[in-house]
Amino acid sequence: MKIYMRVPLLILSVAIGLSSCNSAMQAYKKGVRHFDAGEYNLALGQFTKATGKVDAGRLNYYTAESYRLSNRIDQAVPFYQKAIEGGAVPTATTPDAAPKPNLADANVADLRLNYAYALKANGDYQGAQVQLQQYIDSKPKSKVGLAKAQREIETLRAISAITAKKADFRVTNLNALNSPGTEYAPVLRGDELIFTASRKDVTYKNNGLAMTGLYKAKVGQTPDETGSGSTGAQLFSGNVFQTDVNEGTPTFSKDGKAMVFARGNNGKRKGGADVDLYMSRQDQSGNWNTPFRLPISDSLAWDGSPAFSADGKTLYFASNRAGSVGGIDLYRANVDASGRFSRPVNMGRDINTPGDEMFPFVAADGKLYFSSDGHPGLGKLDVFVATRSGGVIRVENMGQPINSPADDFGLTFPEPDRGYMASNRPGGKGDDDIYLVENGSVPSGDTTTIAKNTPPKAGAPKVVRYFLAGTVKVNTAPNTPLDSARVRIVDDSNDATVAEATTGQPGTFGKFPVQEGKTYSVIAERPGYLTRREPFTMQGRSIPEIFLTKPETDTTFNVALLLDKVELNKTFALENIYYDLNKYNIRPDAAEELDKLVTILKDNPTIKIELGSHTDARSPDAYNMTLSQNRAKAAVEYIVSKGVEAERITAKGYGETQLVVKNARTEEEHQRNRRTEFKVLAL
Repeated sequence: MKIYMRVPLLILSVAIGLSSCNSAMQAYKKGVRHFDAGEYNLALGQFTKATGKVDAGRLNYYTAESYRLSNRIDQAVPFYQKAIEGGAVPTATTPDAAPKPNLADANVADLRLNYAYALKANGDYQGAQVQLQQYIDSKPKSKVGLAKAQREIETLRAISAITAKKADFRVTNLNALNSPGTEYAPVLRGDELIFTASRKDVTYKNNGLAMTGLYKAKVGQTPDETGSGSTGAQLFSGNVFQTDVNEGTPTFSKDGKAMVFARGNNGKRKGGADVDLYMSRQDQSGNWNTPFRLPISDSLAWDGSPAFSADGKTLYFASNRAGSVGGIDLYRANVDASGRFSRPVNMGRDINTPGDEMFPFVAADGKLYFSSDGHPGLGKLDVFVATRSGGVIRVENMGQPINSPADDFGLTFPEPDRGYMASNRPGGKGDDDIYLVENGSVPSGDTTTIAKNTPPKAGAPKVVRYFLAGTVKVNTAPNTPLDSARVRIVDDSNDATVAEATTGQPGTFGKFPVQEGKTYSVIAERPGYLTRREPFTMQGRSIPEIFLTKPETDTTFNVALLLDKVELNKTFALENIYYDLNKYNIRPDAAEELDKLVTILKDNPTIKIELGSHTDARSPDAYNMTLSQNRAKAAVEYIVSKGVEAERITAKGYGETQLVVKNARTEEEHQRNRRTEFKVLAL
């Protein structure tokens, strides 16, 4: 009897267990769908319900990434650790995708880089260094990721020197202005502080906070009894306010009657590509007009944190558009007398790094303040100041107390000794808080801490000498060194040859001195081979002073040049020449690659070539033949427009007649068939 009594109980127990597992799996799948949609806060709610019931490695990976992508990387540490210990990271964002990867999977390598940043944000510099070294040892495919890791590990090795840097500033939380939400990007306009805050009625699904808008508050000359200096905040303008998007980071023209700000991030996952720059103008009655999108915005990129120069003639902003050095770079655009903007220009590798640079501000004295996670710093975002002297740009960490292991950003100095910034450091009221920054000593009776600047004893300035050397080899395995190759180093600013050498038996040349801030071309030529030109820039290569430990330091950079042997009818593939589906217009990324062929033709003025275009086999033969001919013709027309004689280059469309991968099935295989090549017809 007892046996029969236990059977239904056992069945009930199993049913409850299965129901619990199914419920956990459903929560997990919902979480992944939210993750794919960029709704990270909603994803976290579902992942919490799935704890202990699904693959722990994947669950912890998604949880950690949700915290990171919603700007809460400091909370991601335990989940990154568990994801790595679990040994499983998804190769796709589909729960049922693929077999469980192992620790050699590329995603695990990327995870270690993010884990290192999370550890650094929590002040665990030693742990971050361990993860970075393991990331570098895994030989990641991402060149940008590798460059970030290599620079970051050097930063961590010198973290004691960065930590010791103190600045003569006092930083005070504006308590009455801040809230449990987020406040940042403060800009002073007259006696009003205009700032960004999460106070709308619509919740941003990315981080669970209210969407951000623009607000204003009257600010006194000295902090009031709450330490805020504020008399309450109100909506900046109803005409600028839009309920269902994020708006923020305002900047004003010199006369204060034109405002540029960022708008977008409606919560849909577009990688931030829906964030653009907008302008609003103030009319004679003091009202702000309906904003319009600025033409300098890139519809395929994230554009934000604009800042006018003090004279109003330049607009600085941040963007991750094509051509950026790293993730997000700083750009500038000139503004003419009629208010028209010139084409944006990247501010170069001295400012921009493989990491992110944003929140620029140019003070009246010309100093550029900005935030970065790529320059040597204490946390994820630190504040830096850049100055130019003798054509060389120096970037300096602002030190403590302005910087901390947390995010510190958006520093502005409307007055020489008084400014504002934002930080999510411990002790604030919410996510990001606005702080008052003052230069000088603490008034009597004030309990606010201050870091006094105590510079080291003056000594001889540290000297760094930079050199360039390299090798010349054949561009076919086993890459045999080439002797008797003539190598020239040319200063791109004036086309002057600054060094010249002939390679010896090992195929080596150098070393030759190069100067900070300069850009060079290294040209190698040898009879029977195509002349090769490699660009080399000293921008972004200067060793930060904080890393220098000796009075004098010599550093040599190496360039490797691979020469192709010239043979009639020999075919060379051009990498990354892509066209939109069923189109033949030259895209910007294709133009960048075709420019390399233009350089080859100009450096080798006697050769004539055929430029051939190939398609995959997914359309009718006749259609593919016409399409490939049009693509080849468009490419040739582009090259001729760059100054190459038309008689030196012939367009030829091959359609699908010369497939590299027959019976292609994957998109990667089809892409290999959709290629552009050039063939040498005459020497």
